[in-house]
Amino acid sequence: MALKLQHAKLPAGKLLVGGRFVDGRSETKVEVVYPGTGEQVAAFQGASAEDVDAAVKIARQALTQGPWTTKIAPAERARILWRLSELMLEHANELAELETVDTGKPIGETTGIEVPLSAEIFQYFAGWCTKIHGETIPSRPGLMNFTLREPVGVVGVITPWNFPLLMSTWKLAAALACGNVVIHKPSELTPLTALRMAELALEAGLPEGVLQVLPGTGPEAGEAMVKHPGIDKISFTGSTAVGQRIMREGASTMKRLTLELGGKNPNVVFADADLDAAVKGAVNAIFYNKGEVCSAGSRLLVERSIKDEFVEKVAARAERLMASQGDPLSTKTRLGPQVSQAHMEKILGYIEKGQAEGARLVFGGARNTDAGKGFFVKPTIFDGVTSEMTIAREEIFGPVVATMAFDSVEEAAAIGNASDYGLAAGVWTRDVKKALRTAKALKAGTVWVNAYNLFDAAMPFGGFKSSGFGRELGAHAIESYTELKTVWVDLT
Repeated sequence: MALKLQHAKLPAGKLLVGGRFVDGRSETKVEVVYPGTGEQVAAFQGASAEDVDAAVKIARQALTQGPWTTKIAPAERARILWRLSELMLEHANELAELETVDTGKPIGETTGIEVPLSAEIFQYFAGWCTKIHGETIPSRPGLMNFTLREPVGVVGVITPWNFPLLMSTWKLAAALACGNVVIHKPSELTPLTALRMAELALEAGLPEGVLQVLPGTGPEAGEAMVKHPGIDKISFTGSTAVGQRIMREGASTMKRLTLELGGKNPNVVFADADLDAAVKGAVNAIFYNKGEVCSAGSRLLVERSIKDEFVEKVAARAERLMASQGDPLSTKTRLGPQVSQAHMEKILGYIEKGQAEGARLVFGGARNTDAGKGFFVKPTIFDGVTSEMTIAREEIFGPVVATMAFDSVEEAAAIGNASDYGLAAGVWTRDVKKALRTAKALKAGTVWVNAYNLFDAAMPFGGFKSSGFGRELGAHAIESYTELKTVWVDLT
């Protein structure tokens, strides 16, 4: 039975190269499967290394000779990006449906949260177009010294499948605001919103060749981008293993890199916390977007004196959430399916390993066939977990939380930091001093206090340790998408 959509039309299976949709030349097909039913909704040839090379040639011409860098003033650049944000809002229902079909996110989340936030990112960075500047720095008599911020050049953007639209806007808006030219490789699992947004960008007035979209696989299209000498920077969000490979492959051409990678994030709950708020926060931290979030609070650290009560409350809330698991295109659904069959099986494998290694399964722990034919996994809670267990060390990227007990700020920080990752963390307490001590002790790029999963276009986001380096969003993103040039002028 063909998938029926109210607002969206599935984009033609093509690559966007030089302002035109063309067929890909890869022997590997991009196959889009609706996670709600397992139904294939699109299939087309992905981008090959030849396609990447063709796109780079067009991008370099757009960079050196096109109007984007030679004729369009920063104020006009801002108007184009702002117009794109308006078009995204005008087509919000369409983009939301495509994002739900791509990922399995509930339509309520894509409509109410992700499309509006994505448009807001473009609005924020539109404001930066006229504010990127250098400095005049006094030196000594007879000299004038100043700095310039210039575009990096051609930016290769590689985005993940868990937030295809939102992660695209984080990177594209900042890169374009700085005057760069972009080649975007969305995940081969979820290319639909990237293609539609690029169409809207052309409609907004973005010159042809400034944004090109090449759906394709990482080993083929992604690797070709990383190795290509005509691409000046790679901005990647995805797994740590792939990030490490990008570092190795990009070294030969000294690629500028922004890497936002994996996380195994501690969410710390003290006994003096507002427990109702902390329970709600803990459920949101791990089960939002069915756990497919790099910053998910997948390690739940609870002070020992309240742990049993707290876990019981989290399980009760998870049971209510599971009752709303079902068709992502239904407005009644609050918990969707995993992105693919393979990813669902990977998560179920971690659940089996957790039980085999001695963790106590409190709730869930299986596929939810009652929710439908799609790739549904029950929200899963483990207790009695130790830091040595696989489910406490490895990023599962699914609705699985590992609960551990602690007795002091120092022990909570030690457990929280006993990880190769350092992306995000949460702290729940009514004691401000305790909150600040814990936040300072945790090695993480973002720490939320009495909250979780809050984001703002003006606030930088990125990780410590194996969670990557560089920052997205805010003024720090402007720095990462520009080069700083120093100019000395002898006035004598």
